[in-house]
Amino acid sequence: MTKFPSDDVPELARGIHDMGGLPGGAVDRHEHAVTLWEKRVDALLVLLTRKGVFSVDELRNAIERLGAEAYSSMSYYERWTASIAWNLMQRGVITADELGKRMAEIETEGRQ
Repeated sequence: MTKFPSDDVPELARGIHDMGGLPGGAVDRHEHAVTLWEKRVDALLVLLTRKGVFSVDELRNAIERLGAEAYSSMSYYERWTASIAWNLMQRGVITADELGKRMAEIETEGRQ
């Protein structure tokens, strides 16, 4: 693997998202059907950014800060969802407790 000067400086080290100059493998260029939940996440992001709750740059920043394991295991819109939740908690729009309770309610509803 190529070694970069920034590899020796922790604050400049590449994140899991930073593929610039590295082999990334084949790119699937086929269109895929977007699911309902993905459309909802997209719509939520549009609403939150237009209302000025946070910016797309802040969405990207939170995604880039995901740990390597989380980043690698999440889909594109799962990363968006994690970032949206983090940004909403950072701004005090929701608390981690509120989010956890609502997620538990949804999980329970889904099992019925």
